[in-house]
Amino acid sequence: MKRYVFLYCFFFYLVFSIQSLYSQYSIRGKITNKGENVLSKVFVFLEPSNVSDYSDINGQFEIRNLSSGTYQLNLNAIGFHKKVVELIINDKSVDITIPLDSLRILYDKDVVIDGGDYFLNPAIHGVTLLSAKTIHVIDLKKTLLNSSNNNARELFKKVPGLNIWENDNSGIQLNIGGRGLNPKRTTNFNTRQNGYDISADALGYPETYYTPPTQSVQRIEVLRGAASLQFGTQFGGMLNFVIKQGPIDQKFQFVTENTYGAFNFVNTFNSIGGTVLKKKLNYYGFYQFKRGDGWRPNANFDVHNGYLKLEFKITDKFTVCAEQTLMQYVAHQPGGLTDLEFMQNPRQSNRNRNWFRVNWNLSALNFEYKFSSMTRLNIRNFALFASRHSLGNLESINRPDYGKERDLIKGNYRNFGSETRLVHRYKFLHRVSALVTGFRIYKGHTQQKQGFANSDSTGTLLDFEFIDAPSGIFKSEYIFPSFNFAAFAENYFAITDKFSLTPGIRYEYIQTAAEGYYQDLVVVSTSSGTDTLKNEAVPEQRSNIRSIFLAGIGLSYKFSDNLEIYGNFSQNYRGINFNDMRISNPNQEVDPDLKDEYGYSADIGFRGSYKGLFNFNTTIFYMGYNRRIGTVFGERPNKDNPGIIERYTIRTNVGNARVLGIEMFIEADLWKLLSRIETPFSFNLFTNLSLLDGRYIETANSYANGNQLEFVAPFILRTGLSFGYKNFKLSYQYSFTSKHYSDATNADWVPNAVVGVIPSYAVMDIAASYQWKWFTLQAGINNLTNEVYFTRRASSYPGPGILPADGLSFYVTLRFDIGVK
Repeated sequence: MKRYVFLYCFFFYLVFSIQSLYSQYSIRGKITNKGENVLSKVFVFLEPSNVSDYSDINGQFEIRNLSSGTYQLNLNAIGFHKKVVELIINDKSVDITIPLDSLRILYDKDVVIDGGDYFLNPAIHGVTLLSAKTIHVIDLKKTLLNSSNNNARELFKKVPGLNIWENDNSGIQLNIGGRGLNPKRTTNFNTRQNGYDISADALGYPETYYTPPTQSVQRIEVLRGAASLQFGTQFGGMLNFVIKQGPIDQKFQFVTENTYGAFNFVNTFNSIGGTVLKKKLNYYGFYQFKRGDGWRPNANFDVHNGYLKLEFKITDKFTVCAEQTLMQYVAHQPGGLTDLEFMQNPRQSNRNRNWFRVNWNLSALNFEYKFSSMTRLNIRNFALFASRHSLGNLESINRPDYGKERDLIKGNYRNFGSETRLVHRYKFLHRVSALVTGFRIYKGHTQQKQGFANSDSTGTLLDFEFIDAPSGIFKSEYIFPSFNFAAFAENYFAITDKFSLTPGIRYEYIQTAAEGYYQDLVVVSTSSGTDTLKNEAVPEQRSNIRSIFLAGIGLSYKFSDNLEIYGNFSQNYRGINFNDMRISNPNQEVDPDLKDEYGYSADIGFRGSYKGLFNFNTTIFYMGYNRRIGTVFGERPNKDNPGIIERYTIRTNVGNARVLGIEMFIEADLWKLLSRIETPFSFNLFTNLSLLDGRYIETANSYANGNQLEFVAPFILRTGLSFGYKNFKLSYQYSFTSKHYSDATNADWVPNAVVGVIPSYAVMDIAASYQWKWFTLQAGINNLTNEVYFTRRASSYPGPGILPADGLSFYVTLRFDIGVK
């Protein structure tokens, strides 16, 4: 009897176990863009189980171990409307295909995502927190521009408030500044490639000599406002070039783009990419060569660019990515002009012996680990081994070049850095909030030497070697070591479905130093009892250690998925560059007592979108900038002959300043907006403008008090039209920048032309393209009306003096691509 009772109990236990086992169900889904393309990296959150996941490269996801009941599936993806799907599990698993509606129907057309795709995101993109930030994302998939020479005027045409220097006709170096900041080599942005630094020395010399070729870039992210908390102490914000990946649906793809343009410009860009090893290894690489003679004499250049990225998905949770970037170029520099020379003939050149050479070797190794769908760790390690050599005559441009020894400055950079970021999503007030935290370790080492090189009266000799210095003493010789440790935390609190709060804090430990000597004339007594002048090395050793805390906060209120008002406030800080202080430059002095700059920025913005056909973004900002470093022009008695009054310029802490401005962007597809039907035609209009007022509000310098800030153009307008029909595109752009100044004293004119007014200018560009199967033909004209203008006055290389912008030029590009699935 006991045996039957036991068997009976065992049987019911077995039945119950089997039933329990099969009562665990799952939700399997596939996410698409209107059923056309699958969408990867879509954030999926299931309530009330509080389980989350991301869609994979095939757009698929699966949530397991669910019991019967009613669930809400929340979907968030960049560029698409949020979607909530109610699902009922009734004794069986659920399989579903979910289409998401794009925020912009024109997403794949000739557009730049001004924020319409990014401000409606799930607060975080990758390991970057974007909520309540002022962000512009430039999508380069099919944007019409002269990408062969990185034409910044076209590239950043839909980012308001940027002052762009246009003296680099080859597009090798990028010179942009936002909200009244110096555009010189984009020094006021934290410039990155795929999230890691690419500047010469992020602390001691944050100038960017390398710019990724536009043809290799997938998108450009411009993050302003409260960017200092996540990315460090730069008033301009963060600028990130995201390089393309190999196609995930092809094992091999080959793309070649070949361009011929005015002034013997030739560019060839060739790339390969794909996904192999059961879609575990994604690879992408390119090689670019370009050369040209330039718009002016003595402006020829040769550029070589190479890049390779290997991204290996070791497991579903762990990914490793290795990158290598190589860039080399040599550029002949025609020098600057005086105001009179520019008016007589802007294409002339008075310097034929000035050259510039750069070698850039940048390595990166990135690790990403997903502990769960709610927690992600990212580690970016990078190293830079680079050099820049400038060779030529640095004397004032209003003095002839007599062919004596040229000035040579060599800079060598050895930098190492690592950034670790952790993103953790969690439930708070029945909603998903998120913490982004991390730390950064950076060690920089710059060597710099200045002296004389071979005279080379012909200008053809590329001899970047020093000649023997008297007594072995060069003009200066320094090393600039630096160290930085930083830690930050920002938290996105979803208070309600519409309102969110994002406070943050950052700690910076910065150590910079200068060790070396500079050459000076000293009076020495001879054995005969007379005094004489002698060059001697004056040893110098400086160090500066500071600990800095920065704080900020952001707020966002979304009236709907298509309409948002936001604001942010953050403190900021920018250290001085020691290596700027010991360059011997006859055109400009440097205050030996320069102090670090500090301040804050605040933004209030309103942005929205209507069915992807109409988008707008308006931002009001205020930037407080204390101890702003600038250039002051003045007069003083000559120290050797007090009866003679001499003019001079000096780079110093001019005083406290502020910039108040409005930035506006509007874009609409008028054809689709008015017709309201699906059509192969598109007629797109965009306008961005900025109104800025920058002033010195507190300064001990009487020459600058109350003056307009240098580099602040009160009015900048860029507007354009683009027309599309099937595979044909046509675009037109108009750019206007108002009169502004290049120094704090607002000088209109000085004899050596290193400071003075920048007159207003207007430039037009036009481009067209047609695609047939694997071929794309594109042509364009830059500076359509042959406007004569300049955007920059330089105190040193590549001047000194006025640097004219290019006149009318054309280009023709033929692209061919083929892939193997």
